[in-house]
Amino acid sequence: MKKHTKSQTIRRSVALPRRLVEDISAVAPPDAAKNWNRLVITALEEYAERHRRAQFEDAMAAMASDPAIQAETQRINQMFRKTDRDGLM
Repeated sequence: MKKHTKSQTIRRSVALPRRLVEDISAVAPPDAAKNWNRLVITALEEYAERHRRAQFEDAMAAMASDPAIQAETQRINQMFRKTDRDGLM
């Protein structure tokens, strides 16, 4: 009996505004403009990456403003201040 495996591809149907299709068709390289599947995949990958990066930057900003993190960073900097003066680089 064959084991059923999930497909790595999920099909979705989307309705795009005509102006967007015309805009993309005008700016995309000719070979890419004919492959809308690839264009959509690339656009969604870029969208996901931008949002992951923004979430990471938000988390880093929150950490940087955390008083406990600031105190720990200051403590670590003081510990290394001695080695900064030893002349080794």
